[in-house]
This record gives sequence, C-alpha cells and structure tokens, in this order.
Amino acid sequence: MPGDDPTRRFVPPGLRTLLSYRREWLVKDVVAGIVLTTLLVPQGMAYAELAGLPAITGLYTSVLCLLAYAVFGPSRILVLGPDSSLGPMIAATVLPLIASGGDSERAVALASMLSLMVGAITVLAGVCRLGFIADLISKPTMIGYMNGLALTILIGQLPKLFGFKTDADGLIDEFRAFVRGLADGKAVPAAVAVGVTGIVLILVLQRWLPKVPAVLIMVVLAIGATSLFDLGGHGVSLVGELPRGFPPLTLPHIGLDDVGPLFAGALGIALVSLADTISNASAFASRTGQEVRGNEEMTAIGAANVAAGLFQGFPVSTSGSRTAVAERAGARSQLTGVVGAGLIILMLVLLPGLFRNLPQPALAAVVITASLSLADLAGTARLWKQRRTEFLLSISAFLGVALLGVLPGIAIAVGLSILNVFRRAWWPYNTVLGRVPGLPGYHDVRSYPDAQQLPGLVIHRFDGPLFFANAKAFRNELMQLTRVEPPPRWVLLAAEPITDVDTTAADELEELDEALNAQGISLVFAELKDPVRRKIEQYELTRTIDPGHFFPTLEAAVAAYRERTGAQWTTATEARPVG
Repeated sequence: MPGDDPTRRFVPPGLRTLLSYRREWLVKDVVAGIVLTTLLVPQGMAYAELAGLPAITGLYTSVLCLLAYAVFGPSRILVLGPDSSLGPMIAATVLPLIASGGDSERAVALASMLSLMVGAITVLAGVCRLGFIADLISKPTMIGYMNGLALTILIGQLPKLFGFKTDADGLIDEFRAFVRGLADGKAVPAAVAVGVTGIVLILVLQRWLPKVPAVLIMVVLAIGATSLFDLGGHGVSLVGELPRGFPPLTLPHIGLDDVGPLFAGALGIALVSLADTISNASAFASRTGQEVRGNEEMTAIGAANVAAGLFQGFPVSTSGSRTAVAERAGARSQLTGVVGAGLIILMLVLLPGLFRNLPQPALAAVVITASLSLADLAGTARLWKQRRTEFLLSISAFLGVALLGVLPGIAIAVGLSILNVFRRAWWPYNTVLGRVPGLPGYHDVRSYPDAQQLPGLVIHRFDGPLFFANAKAFRNELMQLTRVEPPPRWVLLAAEPITDVDTTAADELEELDEALNAQGISLVFAELKDPVRRKIEQYELTRTIDPGHFFPTLEAAVAAYRERTGAQWTTATEARPVG
C-alpha cells in the first residue's frame, strides 16, 4: 500500500498528486483556475488593505501561497490565500510598529517577516506532529471570536465604504470616529452609492445565484461605473495603477525591537490559521472522500507562509469560500491553484492597469460581505438554548475581541477554552447510584428518584480524574454522604470514570480511608482501571486501604456486600442502613 512505502514521507504531496494525475482532469482544472482567479484578484487586494498593506501585496501573496501549496499541500482541493479572519490580526501586529506617518515599505517588511515567523511555527508544528494545538480553541469560543472579528471588520470598513478615513484604533473609537465623520459631512455620496450597491449586489447574487461569481460581477460593474459616471471626479478614491512585474526574492529587514511583538502576533495567527486549515480540510475531505493528513497540512501551510514572506507577502490561511468556488467550478487537483497563480502573474506583467479604476468602496464591500460570512448568529442562539455556560464563554470571547482588540481576543479565546476544560475537571459530575427494576446496571438517583438501594451501602460515582484541584472536594463530598444516622457500612466507588489519581489525591484518599475506618466504614472500589490501580499500589495506599476492597465490577462488589450483610434491595425512601 502507498501508506506503507517508507519513501512516501520524502516525496512532497504535490508530486504524489502529479504522479497520479489523470488526463481527464486537465480541462476541468484549467477552467476552475480561470474562474478562481476572478475571485482571487479582488479579494487579494481587499484583504491586503484590510491588513493595512498596499493592495498589490495581496496579489503577490496569492501567487506564492498557491504555488507553494501545490507542491507541499496534501489536499487536492483546498485553496490558500489572504484571509479576512487574519487581516485584522496582521494589522493589529504590524501597524503599532509603524511610525504615525505610515511607512508602507516598513509595513510590508514587517508583514513579510510576520509571514516567515508564522511559516516557521506551523512547519515546526507539522514536523513535531502538534496537530492537537488546533484544538486549543473550542467551538463556542471560536464562534464568539469570529463574531467579534466580524463586527470589528465591519466597523473598520465603514469609513472606506463612505469615502473617508479615520485615525481611530479599536472598535469603540472607530465607531465614534465614523459617526463623527458622518456628522461632519465627510461622507462622499458617490462612494456610498458604490459601496452599498456593491454589498447588496454581492449578497443578492450569493443568495439567489450561488454559482455566479458575485464578486467579479460587482467589480466589473464598479469599474464600468467609474468610467461612465466619472466617479474619480466625484471624490471616490480609486485603486490606481498597480506596480508592473513581480517582486524579487527578498529577505525582510526589521529591527531587533520588532521581533518580540511580531512573534507574539505570529503565535496567534498560526493558531487561527491551523484551526481554520484543519477544519476546512476535514470539511472538504469528507465531501471528496480524501483522507485528512493534519501534520502534512500544517507543514504545507507553513511552506506557503514562508514562500509569501520571501516575496513581499503576508500570512495566509485556507479559504472556505474560495475552495468552494474551485470545487463548484470542477477543480480536481492543485493545478487549479497553479493556473490561478499563473494568470495573476500574467496580469501583473502585461495588464497592471486592469484594476486602476476600481473604486476603494467596492473593495470595502468585498471585505464587509466576507466579514458577514464569519459571523455565526445561529450558532450563538443554539448555544443559548443548549448550554448557557458555553454561551457565556462565547460572549466573553466576543467581548474580548470587540473591547480589547483582535490579538487579546484570540488570547482570551484560548484562555477561556483551557479554563473551561479545567473547570470540567475541577468540578466533575458526581452522584449516588441505585438499581432500577427493568434496567441493567446502576443508575443516577437524580434521574431515577425511586431507584432501589441496599441499606448500609452508598454507591458513589465521580466522573473525572482525581487530582490536586478536586481531591479535597471529593473527600468532603464522601464524608458528607456518611453523615447520616446510623452511618453506612460501605462507601462503594464506581471508579471506572476516574482516569487518574495524582499524589495530592492519593494523600486525600489515604486520609479519607483512615477517617472512614475510624467510624467503622469501609472505602471500597469497583471497576478501577488497571493503570489507576497500579498508581494506587505505587503510592502504597494499600497500607491503609484493604486490598480485598477492590472489585472488578460493581455487580461483584454488591454481591459481596449482600453476602456479608444479608441486605435486601429497597427504595431510597424506605432504606435504612444495616446496623
């Protein structure tokens, strides 16, 4: 089998695809590449400006990441490029390092170095098989983060949509500056008309004619409107002539003081990019029958970022929308991306003025419609209905992005996800079990209040590992269960859910057993996993806990108790401990 070939690991995935390429794919890949290019160009320029960079850098980035992924990418269908979710993160990292006057060359150098750092981080993650890192953001916190990101992008693009600029930073300040600009009469009516019409046109076409390239149609109409109505003469800012040709291989130069802030931003961008890449790869793989190779995907996304960074580009990620466009257009392999990259190069070399009459409000319309696709209001409402605690996590992540900024927002999202995991381990569910006639096994008395119990026996289940944070609470819970008159004879732990016992918990178990023994109560275990049982023996707890009090199953423990006491099953309301 190919997966068993030891040479496979040394062959780039793109070359493996090429070796198995089918002739009948060629026409479909070329057509899909042409269709994809119509989306790559306007979105590339729009997302570059979203990141605070010259529009041309979006095209450089698109070319290099497509070519690099064609060589190293394991998926035949994924499309990489500038992304709306990364744009604000790039801007939040780069713009604070630039002087107030705005130095576009320095901005490009910083963004390129940021891309190299992101590439190095993701390649290292792939080589070290750290795919689990992408799981650090839970779905609820990711929903909140994306909702906050969508709102941040929307507010940030409103001034451009209305034809003026602001110097504000942060969601609230940007909104205030936008409102002040409107009050001061800075809005350009022609710009508003172009931008709002562009948004409506894209949304209508995407809703009713999903197979039609909505962004391309809007861009073509906007360029036509510039010539027809002389939009430039009416105060509408235009993209202008793009630089001819392609940039040379360039190692970006930055100051030593820039390394720390850039690296911090690169970590956040890499995390979002990896999560986005793995989720998109999984979604499209399930539809095409391909296997998801998470570590190869990370290496490929890293190679794409490195390639972009060496040619005046900025960090990239996979794009669900562009991948869907390529898939609908019939793409069969990464040759689709190669065709798209080649067409962009031809445009830069032969037709750099093709988009000179494209209005800036039209680019704002592209970004705003992309931001709307990031928001998941339905998912937020579902969290409210299904689990309020996760809804609150989502809202906290949303507020973190909206009020503190994009980079702090991603840190909050990761932190909340980790804290939520810790919270569940800290306060796991625990309950008393009983027997329900007609149902095999033993069941939660909270769900079955009339469950039968044996007098003098408390069967307790603790649904989590025992460790330093919850050991004392566990001990107190069991002691509370024994504070009845007369006290029980056995406290039986249904221990299968207990996946670990650390040294702190071991000490608490020893003290608990001694305290129960002093009252004539035995601490008994059933269904304890072998690795956990070995740890208990390693901790020498069997010095105090009777080795005979470990049973392989609950049924065996209950049978032993009944044999020793002669107790009979009775309902909880009638149960009386055996004296």
